[in-house]
Amino acid sequence: MVLGAGQPSADGADRLVVKVTRRYRIRHATTYSYGSAMTDGYTVGVLAPRNTAHQRVRSYRLEVDPEADELDERVDQFGNRITQLGLHHPHERLEVVSVAEVDVDSPDEPRDDRPWEEVVEIASALTGDDAIEIRPFRAPSRHVDLVAGGALGRLVGETMIPGEGIVDAARRLCTTIFETFEFDPTFTEVSTPVAQVAEARRGVCQDFAHLALAVLRSVGLPARYVSGYIETEAPAGSERLVGADASHAWCAVWTPGDGWIDLDPTNGHLPVSRHVTVAWGRDYADVAPVRGVVIGPASEQRLDVAVDVASEAL
Repeated sequence: MVLGAGQPSADGADRLVVKVTRRYRIRHATTYSYGSAMTDGYTVGVLAPRNTAHQRVRSYRLEVDPEADELDERVDQFGNRITQLGLHHPHERLEVVSVAEVDVDSPDEPRDDRPWEEVVEIASALTGDDAIEIRPFRAPSRHVDLVAGGALGRLVGETMIPGEGIVDAARRLCTTIFETFEFDPTFTEVSTPVAQVAEARRGVCQDFAHLALAVLRSVGLPARYVSGYIETEAPAGSERLVGADASHAWCAVWTPGDGWIDLDPTNGHLPVSRHVTVAWGRDYADVAPVRGVVIGPASEQRLDVAVDVASEAL
């Protein structure tokens, strides 16, 4: 724990900021079971946590069973580590296990108070390397439609108040989704349009991240999708179950003063807390944790995912 320098509060007085670093240990196991032996298979994983200004990867390894015939790693256009593996022999199951240890500092409180419209103007005028980094996150993408009519348009009007500071506007959006949308894992699939999520006001974390992205990008703000993990807590009186956690998704909005500010509309957090960042992209399609294809006889397939996130304060 570190006592940080004083920061000015609303009344102009300095306040003491307590900075905490937590060490996270993550195990993410994805298991495919097939009714018949598959003869070939290709899998792509985006599972390696990345280093950021507030996060340091102490260790990471990927375990594959059965052993892969091909195993390659590359870095994509956003700086994420992508693993590609191939199995070219008969197999009735495939298990991909990611194991990581990561130190994460508590986030700084964002302080950029310029109006969000001014941020739009600044983002529009970027050139060179800044434009290459920022501008892709202002455009529509596979899962983020910027059509601002209907329920999505109403949400834009409800949250993006003219003249409001960029941080306050992002916090209003985050809070509105958290307080007025229902978490419902039975309602959506990966392909559910964001407009349908806005209309029904229900979905899961990736839906709420896409929804926030649609609102922010619809007014011209740069916003990116973030994948990773969040540590969950067991209900009062219950033991914490190993493997009962899950991968998580949130988003980040760019400001000239603070850079990328993470916000988690599923949990109402801005800035985020107890989150471990794995990757970021335009939407889920860029950073799906595990995806692939298999070749073999038609048969039943079963997917099991077990995630365990544990932490301690340093």
